[in-house]
Amino acid sequence: MPKLEQMALACMSLLMACNAIAQESDLAQLQQQVEDTERAFAATMADRDHEAFRTFLSEETIFFAGESPLRGSQQVADAWEPYFQETEAPFSWEPETIVVLDSGTLALSSGPVRDPAGNTVARFNSIWRLDPQGQWKIVFDKGSRVCDDPSPANGD
Repeated sequence: MPKLEQMALACMSLLMACNAIAQESDLAQLQQQVEDTERAFAATMADRDHEAFRTFLSEETIFFAGESPLRGSQQVADAWEPYFQETEAPFSWEPETIVVLDSGTLALSSGPVRDPAGNTVARFNSIWRLDPQGQWKIVFDKGSRVCDDPSPANGD
């Protein structure tokens, strides 16, 4: 292979490697943004700030609750308002897993939901979308109860 072709191939390989590293770095930054956003969203419950809670909701958000999903930010905010009434938060949550699409426009966050005593009682799964203003807004949310371990205590 002529030297010029070897150099061109080496340059292309280097550019591809740099591009892959840059993409990983961008995804890591986006992942951190989503984690920070999820933590700020959870802080609205701890701070008893229903108005701040509303700011994280996409206009077309869907929260799964009961037999039929809550549709739209108004319906979700109205349904969640009772959770903000008492002095102490009825539950808390924090992200444990964050995954961002390569496009950088959608992300999944999931983690434990805890009762006031700190016991894990459920897990949440949320989908976040990056809006045109550069803000992450929640578009889907679904929780699931934590099941007891069905394995026998004695290992049989």
